[in-house]
Order: sequence, then structure tokens, then C-alpha cells
Amino acid sequence: MEEGRKYLVRTFGCQMNEHDSERIASLLRAKGMERTDDVEEADVVVLNTCCIRQNADDKLYGHLGHLKSVQARRPGMQIAVGGCLAQKDREELAARAPFLDAVFGTFNVGRVAELLEEAQGATGTIVEVLDAPAAEGTDFPLAMPVREDLAHAAWVTIQVGCDNSCAFCIVPAVRGPEVSRPFDELVAEVSELARDGVVEVTLLGQNVNSYGRDITRRRPLFAELLRAVGAVPGIRRVRFTSPHPKDLRPETIAAMAETGAVCEQLHLPLQSGSDRVLAAMRRGYTAERYLSRLEAARRGIEDLAVTTDIIVGFPGETEGDFLATLGVVAEAEYDSAYTFVFSPRPGTRAAAMRELWVDPEVTRERFDRLKVVVERSALAKNRLRIGREEEVLVEGPSKREPKLLSGRTRQGKLVHFAPVGEVPAGSFARVRIDAAAPHHLAGSQLSVELPALRRRTPIRL
Repeated sequence: MEEGRKYLVRTFGCQMNEHDSERIASLLRAKGMERTDDVEEADVVVLNTCCIRQNADDKLYGHLGHLKSVQARRPGMQIAVGGCLAQKDREELAARAPFLDAVFGTFNVGRVAELLEEAQGATGTIVEVLDAPAAEGTDFPLAMPVREDLAHAAWVTIQVGCDNSCAFCIVPAVRGPEVSRPFDELVAEVSELARDGVVEVTLLGQNVNSYGRDITRRRPLFAELLRAVGAVPGIRRVRFTSPHPKDLRPETIAAMAETGAVCEQLHLPLQSGSDRVLAAMRRGYTAERYLSRLEAARRGIEDLAVTTDIIVGFPGETEGDFLATLGVVAEAEYDSAYTFVFSPRPGTRAAAMRELWVDPEVTRERFDRLKVVVERSALAKNRLRIGREEEVLVEGPSKREPKLLSGRTRQGKLVHFAPVGEVPAGSFARVRIDAAAPHHLAGSQLSVELPALRRRTPIRL
């Protein structure tokens, strides 16, 4: 693959997908390629996909239709599709889009550059999708020095796969069973990131609470990992996603409270407030148990912000079930929530419950009602911060108002403010909060601590 070519990587999905995309981009850069955000000048386009919901499938195939027309105008342009949807659809994807150069899955992300090189001399689409890692350890993303978009922050994958059997989720089928990375390897990776100037790391896993259970065969190690990563010199913020409510343990809450670098932020997916629906979902907890775990977390961690996931319209959901969800959401008083309409995924238990699917119009109406309750509590939580001084880690110019800067508090709340002097990304700004909306805060800069970014170490390939 000759130098001077330009690549574009586009991601559909979660932070795990985003991290895989960073790895893909690094592999292409290592081949001498340059990044571009303009598809019209890209020589290589890689789409890293999600398959959690049907709209992700629709979005991908719609995007491929556009890329086909671009490729027709620019012979030699290569297109590859990887990730969860490729893991699921495989040959079907190649059949529906025969102009693709390569299709790869979740277990061979590291092969993308080689597959594109092989495709240059091949006829037809190269499809390489593995059902398991080819060798021990190859299912983990390589240590990445930075997030491409934020030089001061990095994602660190601590485990892959999932051992849960939620009725609506296709992740176990496309990511495999839980496999944890070695404890010392993770601490060493975070230490290397800190030496490179990274100040914030986000630990990634499908169920981080169970990290290490496959290593020790006795107990999870996540609380110990939080303490160890939080103790790395130079790391000032540690976040993680996603935990499972049934596995949120007292020692994890204690580690969050007692480790200064661990942020006061917890994403705790509810999915439904109805015990009947939760049982059908195979979530492993009741609404009461969920709320007791949430209360324990808030009691143990001062100034904790809590976010959640909620599915509306799960098969068999009645109006009574939905009202139970509204009741739990109101009681939980979330800082924000990711709300989704149920999307049947092939091969899951819920997809086979077709006779119980909820009328789409009913689901949409419930979705709108849920949004009102969520935004009401989000606004109330944000208004409580007016007048406070917050430490904001600056991410860069606001996407909607370039004259303003945007950043995040320790609780993960988005803050917009006007800069005073030079305030580059990676700075820690003290900001007084002057106004609040459901999804962001606005304030005035009081002071700034400029970043001390050091030279990056080479990427390990």
C-alpha cells in the first residue's frame, strides 16, 4: 500500500467500536497513509460497524450506496467494512455490496491493512471473518497512545465479549465470551499513556464489573483495577463503561469513592422499570434491587452523576409495564439517559417473540412520554450546578458555536464557555456555571491550567 494515499475511517456504534477505529486508523497511518475527512478525496474508506439496532444496519447500507457512486467516479478507491455488522452478515454483506474490497470481523481488526493490500490484486470481495481470535490476545486492540480526536484522552480495553444472555442483545454472538486482559498489562499500558501526556483514560468492556473473573475464577478484579489505574502518576481522570447493575459490588463503589482520579460518574443501564419485562429481558435484577444498588452508589460517592439506558417497546410491554418504567425513572432522577426503541436483532431471544411485538405507534408515543420525564430530571440536576465552580477538561471548540470552547466536568457534563486567552484542548479550566439546559451547562472561565503534553511514543504494532 503506497505512501501518500489518504484514508477515512467512519464509525457506527459504541466506544468499543470507536476504539477499534482508532486502531484501524493507526494501522493505516503506519502504512504511510494520511487521514482525510472528505470522502471525495479518500483513497481508502473503512466503515467500522455496529449491529445493536436495526437503524445501524440501515444507516450502513444507505452509506454504502453513496460510496458506490463515489467509487464509480474514482476508480481505484478501496472500501472495506468491518466490525459487528460484518461479523454478523459476512458473505451476505459482500453479496449486497459486491463493490467492496474487503469485509472483516471483530476478531481480526488488526488485519485491515493486509486485507486491503491483498484486495488490490484480487477479483471480488475478500471476506475474512473469524469466529474466535486466531491466537491468544489477538482479540484485544493494541495499546493506543491517544484518541485521534483528543490527544489528552485515551480508551483502554480491559475485556472483550460478554457472558450475559440479555434477550435483546446480539453482542455475545458477535464479540464472543468474556475474556479479560492481564491486570499488570493494563496498568503498564495506562502508565505508558500517562508518560505520553494522557490525563484521562476510559476503561472499556461489555461488562466491566466482571473484569478478571475469568482470570481468578473466584472474584472480579475491577475494584482493584480502578485503584491501580487511579494511582498511576499523571492520570487525573478515570472513567469506565459499561457496568451491569446485577454485578455492581460494594468494593467497586468504595474504590470509586476512595480513588481521587476516578470520576464521580456512573452509567447504570436500567433498560426497563417493570419486573415482568426485566425478567423477560433476562437482566438478572428487579426494579427494587436496581434502585437499592443506585442508592448505595449515591450514598457512597459524593456528587455522583448517573446516566442510564432504557428500551421502550420490548416485546410484551404493556401500558402498566411502561408506567412502571416511568416511575423508576422519576425516582432515579437521572442526569441523562440514552433511550431506544426496541430493535429486534436476528438470532436473539427477543427477535423470536414476534407475536408480542408492540405496535410502533404505541412505542413512539411512549418514547416521547419517557423523554419528557428524562429531560425534566436532567434539567433539574443541571440547574443545581448553577453558581458552582467546576473543573472542566477542555476538548476544543464547540461544534455549534466555534467561538466557544467545550469540555467535560468530572461528572461528564458538557460545558460551553468563552475562552480567556489561549486555552488549548487538554487544558483544565475553572469555570463558573451561569446557566443550565437538559444536555449542557454554560459558564464563565475563571482560570486555566495549560496542558503539559509530551512527545508521543511510537505506536506498537
